Amino acid sequence: MSDQRSAIPSSPQEFLRKYGEGASIALEGARADTGRTPKETIWTKNKAKLYHYQTGADNKYRTPVMIVYALINRPYVLDLIPGNSLVEYLSNEGFDVYMIDWGTPGDEDAEMTFEDYVLDYIPRAARKVMRNAGTEDFTLFGYCMGGTMSAMYAALFPETLKNLLLLTAPIDFSKENLGLYALFTDERYLDADLLADAFGNIPGEMIDTGNRMMKPITNYVGTYVNMWQRIFEDKSMETWLAMNKWVNDGPPFPGEAFRQWIHEFYQQNRLVKGEISLRGRRVDLSRIDVPLLSIAGKKDHICTVPQAEAIMDLVSSRDKEFYVLDAGHVGLLTGRNAKKTLWPKVRGWLADHSDPA
Repeated sequence: MSDQRSAIPSSPQEFLRKYGEGASIALEGARADTGRTPKETIWTKNKAKLYHYQTGADNKYRTPVMIVYALINRPYVLDLIPGNSLVEYLSNEGFDVYMIDWGTPGDEDAEMTFEDYVLDYIPRAARKVMRNAGTEDFTLFGYCMGGTMSAMYAALFPETLKNLLLLTAPIDFSKENLGLYALFTDERYLDADLLADAFGNIPGEMIDTGNRMMKPITNYVGTYVNMWQRIFEDKSMETWLAMNKWVNDGPPFPGEAFRQWIHEFYQQNRLVKGEISLRGRRVDLSRIDVPLLSIAGKKDHICTVPQAEAIMDLVSSRDKEFYVLDAGHVGLLTGRNAKKTLWPKVRGWLADHSDPA
């Protein structure tokens, strides 16, 4: 009862103030200062930037870590706000952390493909990371679709790769593993060619709507129920605002890459069959033999556990681990338990697989 009473505004003026705060967020969108971990841009190509994070902590490990994010949404979910930032945490723990920000594609980028990203962008960024760190190898850390791209890179360019860490990375797109995505991406209902021809780049809002419809009540109703509860109970809004800003900040998806993602991955499941070829180079995941950690979430409806676990039987790595958390696709990274579960797991594994400084 005391909690209920504390949520009741003490006066009509207080009620109107809190109502106005919530209404402003609902109407105008969340505003938050995200991506605040100190960094410098050390390489650019077209819209892409490579960040080097510098928190001032001493490096304990010589092996640099390069993070590759998806082509949808923004990478600052890994650097949400101070105290809720994986890159800040890893940097403070003594790791030399880098991350690729793909930027915002323009109309002129509609022809960008996975060939461009996996054969050109990631290798050049990796070379810059190693030059900057003064090393001959590095750890590749891929999240979501960025994990899929990282696995493809690891299969094609194993020479300078020391470790591969995948976070909720879809590998097996078999229909039985996709949940509702099997229906959403079925060729009978989703014509990727039609959308790419019509839009060029697929609008971020369209991608976001598709993802939200996987759990419409939670995403469209629960989000704002949680907002009102936090406002009226005088709880901190900083993380909620940052997450809401990120969810609604999706960049366009380059049209040609979208065609590939839907046709070759979701509709034809060519990656696990060894049928993906990039400029004539076949992506054979059995060529991956470096230490591997793959992490999935039990509640993840975007990348299910079987989708992520499939890589364990495809690689040649003897040092490999599959780790499952009781969390969702983003919750495992930024949820209240992330600091107790995911973060220390990543830190411990990286520490065991990195050269000391």
